[in-house]
Amino acid sequence: MPAKCAAPRATAHLSQEYRTPAWEQRKLGEVASKRIEKNTNGIKETFTNSAEHGIVSQLDYFDHDITNDANIGNYSVVYPDDFVYNPRISAIAPCGPINRNKLGRNGVMSPLYTVFSVDDMINKLYLEHYFTTNRWHQFMFLEGNSGARSDRFSISDSTFFEMPIQCPVLEEQELIALFFDRLDTLITLHQRKYDGCANPLFLERRISCRKPSHQNRCSATTTPSG
Repeated sequence: MPAKCAAPRATAHLSQEYRTPAWEQRKLGEVASKRIEKNTNGIKETFTNSAEHGIVSQLDYFDHDITNDANIGNYSVVYPDDFVYNPRISAIAPCGPINRNKLGRNGVMSPLYTVFSVDDMINKLYLEHYFTTNRWHQFMFLEGNSGARSDRFSISDSTFFEMPIQCPVLEEQELIALFFDRLDTLITLHQRKYDGCANPLFLERRISCRKPSHQNRCSATTTPSG
């Protein structure tokens, strides 16, 4: 038998301290709880959860606030690092997006959104990256449906918090989260570089710089005297 086939068996005798701990499967409700606090303190800023841009202020997203004082008292309070599920589906969020409030301030959201906080049993950045994957979509498709409106996903709170989450130990969660954070930063930098190079003004300047000047063309085609 080739050595590479026998290699996995060679680790069977190693003690637990040399093995990667097995990932646990936890229910979302074991590490998170729904935020049920209503806007009784008169918070004015309303957030929205965009599939493309994450949690943003409505003033920034719509150029105006679409809420009014008559209904904002029934809105849910969103604290920094709270997660928000938006049931509105789109091409890039077939089950609706789940994003984290990284604005660093409190706001309120429509009761149509599901707001939840997480405890110290899970790394927030790890969970944030987890929700950018499609690993949780299968559960949503099996347990929920698109509802009466074709642009909204329908799932009860009790079922939503039954969602299974793959959880390595906290130390490994942090390493995974930091890796994908650095990867996202690198992708963004390369995308900006690409967008800059694709800018028509940049291309025009690049072409003009590579063209020889009139003086250079003349000197290159004229035979020196003497």
